[in-house]
Amino acid sequence: MNRRDFLHAAAATTVGSAIAAPALAKQSPDPQGTSPPPRDWNDPASAVEPDPAFEAFDPRGAALNGGTAGLLRIWTGGMFTEGPVWFGDFHRVVWSDIPRDTLYEYNASTGETRVLRHPSGHANGNTRDRQGRLLTCEHGNRRLTRTEYTGEITTLADNYQGKKLNSPNGVIVKSDNTIWFTDASYGLIMEHQGYHRGESEIHPNVYMIDPKTGNMTIVADDFSEPNGLCFSPDEKKLYITDTGAVGGPPGAPSWIRVFDVSEDNKLTNGTVFHDLKQSQPSAISDDIRADTQGNIWSAGGWGTDKNYNGVSIYAPDGTPIARIVLPEIAANLCFGGRYHDTLYICASKSVYALNVNANGVEL
Repeated sequence: MNRRDFLHAAAATTVGSAIAAPALAKQSPDPQGTSPPPRDWNDPASAVEPDPAFEAFDPRGAALNGGTAGLLRIWTGGMFTEGPVWFGDFHRVVWSDIPRDTLYEYNASTGETRVLRHPSGHANGNTRDRQGRLLTCEHGNRRLTRTEYTGEITTLADNYQGKKLNSPNGVIVKSDNTIWFTDASYGLIMEHQGYHRGESEIHPNVYMIDPKTGNMTIVADDFSEPNGLCFSPDEKKLYITDTGAVGGPPGAPSWIRVFDVSEDNKLTNGTVFHDLKQSQPSAISDDIRADTQGNIWSAGGWGTDKNYNGVSIYAPDGTPIARIVLPEIAANLCFGGRYHDTLYICASKSVYALNVNANGVEL
């Protein structure tokens, strides 16, 4: 057994976790769905309205359809796009291309895309803090950073109790300014997602940083590969994806978990919100976002059925209610636009946009 597998196997004893093993709630399997007709993405006239890429499985899902708003591919030519974040004050979306070691920005007003930062530290997930600054998970540098108003980069975290982080993956900020991020190992095990292969020094955990004190604590330590995360609209629940089925040890899970969040930011009552393996053994939910109604929008795919590639939408009770089928595997997403009703989706080589009848929980 190599060091990384040992660390996975020893997760329960590496840190004294207060979180119980996840209970499996009653699950509704993901419907297979249907393939939308082919289109020429360079010819807007080839689009059909309402867009057949949006498929509802439930009246709650049908209510989220933006109607005549069609799916657009706003940029392509990447290697593996990730981590979109909306900057409403500049009408821009910033995202990462991990293998290209680059951050891009798309101007929603002009339709132009330009390089924002290169190298980016093989950036993955991005978000904004409550002061409007860019936070970035850097795979290659094994750290979480903040871009200051001056353009200088501040390291927020690169180790825990003297042990190097693996490769921070996803990050969000709560209304109390605490910073929550996942530390999966993908930047260590895939050379195109980091500068070099490396040995893990610590189990993949979920962390919280208190900006008032600078203290960093482990909030969850019983994941295989913690990946995407988001709060419910009232911040009383935290959803976290586990993508251990890709790159993790044999039998690792592929699910979305949900926890209760106490007033002092402790996680309890962890349960499985949705298990993707029940429908597609190799499928994953990569990153997630919540809308103001409490629905969870999940970017993912990787299953043998290509109709699972895109964005799956789950009601607050975990029922799959709709899917946006893409021609590429989706990795991440964010809500943008004036009313946070434009969904931006990073999917493999491209970035897509779709106006929906929902408002995302975003800055």
